[in-house]
Amino acid sequence: MAPRIIHITIFGRDYHRMLAFYRDVLEMPVVSTDDQFHYIVLDGGAVRIGLGAGEPGPNIQVGGLTGIGFGVPDVDAAYEALKAKGVSFTMPPSRQPWGGYMAMFEDPDGNIFYLQPNSDWPEKA
Repeated sequence: MAPRIIHITIFGRDYHRMLAFYRDVLEMPVVSTDDQFHYIVLDGGAVRIGLGAGEPGPNIQVGGLTGIGFGVPDVDAAYEALKAKGVSFTMPPSRQPWGGYMAMFEDPDGNIFYLQPNSDWPEKA
C-alpha cells in the first residue's frame, strides 16, 4: 500500500469568514459548501482542502503553523498581491538556510501557511 494525501482539513472558527478568505482573497476554487455542517471543500490542485468551522477542542485545533505550503509561480508577486488584500505575513519572502525561497502568511484564525515557488517541489523524486 502506498497511500497518497488527497485531502487536508484546516479548522477555523467562522464559516463565512473562512469561505470569504479562501475563495475571495486566495482565489481558491470552491468545490462544495455545506452550511449545515459548516464545511467547505476547495480545489487545491492535487489535494483537496477542507475548511471546517467550529469551536476548538480536543479534536479541533485552530491557529499555528500548519506545515501546508501553497505553491505559486512567483513568490514576490503573490506576496505583494496578498499584502494588498490585507493578508498578514509572519515572514516576508526570504531565502531559507536549506536553499528554498518562501514567505509565511496567516489566515484570519491564525493558521500559518508557507508561500513558495512551484519549482521548489518537483512532482516526482
